[in-house]
Amino acid sequence: MTAAALDVSVGSSLVLDGDEWRVERGEPHTGRVHLVALDGTRQSVTYRFLAHHPDCHSSSVTAAEGASRGRQPKSLSDLTVHQLELVKVRLEHLAEVRTGFRSGDRLRPGPGEPKPQYDPDTTTITSRRHAKVAELQAMGRQEAKVLALDQVGFRTLIRWEKRFQRDGIIGCADDRWLRESGGHRKVNKEVRQAVHAVRQETKHLSKVSMTTKARLITQYMHETFGTAPEDVPSYWVLRKVWHEWFGSGRGRQRNQQADDLVSNDGYVLIDRPGKVVALDTTVLPVMVRESVFDDAVKVHLTLALCAYTHSICAFRLTLVSDTSVDVAMLLRDVMLPLPMRDDWGEEMEWPYPGLPASVVAEFAGHEVAGLPFLTPETVTTDHGSVYRNHHLVQVQEDLGCNILPSRVLRPEDKALIERVFGSIRSLLFEWLPGYTGVDVADRGVDPEGDAVLTIAELEHVIATWTVGIWQKRRLGTFAPHWDPGGDHSPNSLLAASFEQGGFALEIPAPQLYYKLLPEHTVKKIDAQRGVKIRGLWYDGPALTPYKGERSSRGGQRQTEWVVHREPRDRRTVFFQDPFTHEWHPLRWTGLPADDVVPAFGDKRVTELLRKIKSAGLNPRTDQELLPQLLALMHRTRPVKQWTSQLTKSERIEVAREREQARAAAADRPQVPVVPAVQRPQDEDRPRRRREAADDAPTTVTPPPRLGNDARRRPLFLVPPTDAAEADS
Repeated sequence: MTAAALDVSVGSSLVLDGDEWRVERGEPHTGRVHLVALDGTRQSVTYRFLAHHPDCHSSSVTAAEGASRGRQPKSLSDLTVHQLELVKVRLEHLAEVRTGFRSGDRLRPGPGEPKPQYDPDTTTITSRRHAKVAELQAMGRQEAKVLALDQVGFRTLIRWEKRFQRDGIIGCADDRWLRESGGHRKVNKEVRQAVHAVRQETKHLSKVSMTTKARLITQYMHETFGTAPEDVPSYWVLRKVWHEWFGSGRGRQRNQQADDLVSNDGYVLIDRPGKVVALDTTVLPVMVRESVFDDAVKVHLTLALCAYTHSICAFRLTLVSDTSVDVAMLLRDVMLPLPMRDDWGEEMEWPYPGLPASVVAEFAGHEVAGLPFLTPETVTTDHGSVYRNHHLVQVQEDLGCNILPSRVLRPEDKALIERVFGSIRSLLFEWLPGYTGVDVADRGVDPEGDAVLTIAELEHVIATWTVGIWQKRRLGTFAPHWDPGGDHSPNSLLAASFEQGGFALEIPAPQLYYKLLPEHTVKKIDAQRGVKIRGLWYDGPALTPYKGERSSRGGQRQTEWVVHREPRDRRTVFFQDPFTHEWHPLRWTGLPADDVVPAFGDKRVTELLRKIKSAGLNPRTDQELLPQLLALMHRTRPVKQWTSQLTKSERIEVAREREQARAAAADRPQVPVVPAVQRPQDEDRPRRRREAADDAPTTVTPPPRLGNDARRRPLFLVPPTDAAEADS
């Protein structure tokens, strides 16, 4: 990843321990780089020292991070659909300047390409830039303005090319599109009253556009306050206020597709490692033991194969079907060198000539095994849902590659990786215990009982077999186009590519892991609870300076904070500080202090929230509880009994009835109360009460509480047998 790697090219500036240094020269063969300070001081350090230094980053003079200090990095999701199309047009013009072809590849030329003024074999890059400036100036002014190409000059093309090499496609975007959001001016009380009045008027009407709402606001202010139409805030101010107060009120199609590669009906020549990497997933024909309940299960194998060298660059085993996160991490594994394992010997170490193992280990920070690592340019897959989703579109933009699905009903597009699956089955899987065969008809008597390997053990077996056997195995009919009759292996093809085109020793930064996780945006960070991601609240010390504040992010997601979620472990999410650009984990607020809760993923959270909702324990808003309140009020005081709902004649009738009842009560004669005749025993009752009170004790003991006996003794203790019952 060029955007995430540290720029150590000659002439670039670095900030090391707060001091600025300029790269004077680099020595890749020795693994050292020479730095010069502003005062002329020189020092020589290793690449590993710079890569692992905690306070080393690119200077704002040569890096884009300095210009965006205080803001999270921009991405293609910040652009609108129209702005994304303009960026693609700019990228085509830039590709024509760089390569002479609008597609950027001489294997996919357009009609009449290359043009004479852009032919890379007869022109220089400077002449092509001048020709492009002249071409854009000759374009119609209105057309160039619509395409955002009316102010493109010679230095603009140079700036686009540098940003494209550093940031990818987003580097060709106009800075004015993604400038820092500054909010809007406060509106006065007349505008506020007009906005709320129009809101009440249009709330129950048919859906109208924001233009109609702005006109209604103008009408209300003109008729109510006498405000002239030119003194009413503009449409864009009213639109922004309306969206902040009440939301957009309509759903938008936000699907953004990646750049479509131009398909070529001819034969595509793969002439370098990483040009095409094939991905596919299959059910592993070997039963394994899972580590929790020790049951015999089947796992899925996801494989990444370099189409040029036939190297198995990376693989993953998943207990269930893989997800987009697994595919993203698999592509990340393709770009990372494989570390040596404890039981591997020297024969498994990095063997390729032209690039010593010590230099690679210096860059990687550990001993590297003999497996190539490369940056994929085009990734070909099938049409599975795991390869066709919004998250993987974001991943391919972050990695700078193109994910190109194979053609429908054209198995030859990915026949290469299908044959590799068959080779692995015959060379390795058939030797392992628990092998199930190709289908049910070939299955043994009890493959579940034969399974003895765990998932971790099987992963180690496949990794050892890949490095020690597959990479050294003769390819046979899969020889390269430049030597069809020669004997070659994946390792020899990679070594030959070093001599033909060199090798880009480019290792992505560890922060690439966080960028490949799914993104979530939140409007505001809650001062008490933090951020809410997929039904769970997360908080951490990194959010403290930004609680209660809005982000300064610009573009389509302005004023929103971006948080990355790990779908496989929902106990934490990750937040990138806008000032230091460091990644910080945010803990789930429901975790105890000792972290004894086991890991859980998206599926477990979804099931939990669904059960809470079905049990009626999900907190409800006042709007959801309104029907129950209306039913309660209907029983206690119906609308028909409201005083304001009665007509004047009905109110007079009610008052007349009450007055008649009051008059009848006043007219009713008062009947004297005749005391009841007392019987002889009733006359002697007071005397007996006094005598009983004199003989009673001065303090009255209250009776024991109900259930006291049950509390003093066990409930299920059998009482002793009565003596009379024992004699009988």
